[in-house]
Amino acid sequence: MPEEESVDIKFRLYDGSDIGPFHYSSSSTVDFLKQRVVSDWPKGKTVVPKGINEVKLISSGKILENSKTVGQCKTPFGEVTGGVTVMHVVVQPSLAKTKTEKKVDKAPKAVICTCTIL
Repeated sequence: MPEEESVDIKFRLYDGSDIGPFHYSSSSTVDFLKQRVVSDWPKGKTVVPKGINEVKLISSGKILENSKTVGQCKTPFGEVTGGVTVMHVVVQPSLAKTKTEKKVDKAPKAVICTCTIL
């Protein structure tokens, strides 16, 4: 039985600080990586994700899908054997929250007619 490949990954946050590196198997899902990022989020940061749905992981310029595995996300070129893969972390509040927070002007709009009769 072949030995499963493993990958060292560190997560680069918005302010340039890092979480990790951690050792993962190539069969670990992106969803699992997001859970690890949220649970290991550094204290004292101004931006804090409330859940994994607010976290986006970016590797090689692509946003990674939750169902993909680490092995599927690795780029075939530029990888150094034994090196650490860097994934960028973006925190994006859920859209449902931002839509409910917007103020809605419920005042009736005035109808103005600009017709000219000659």
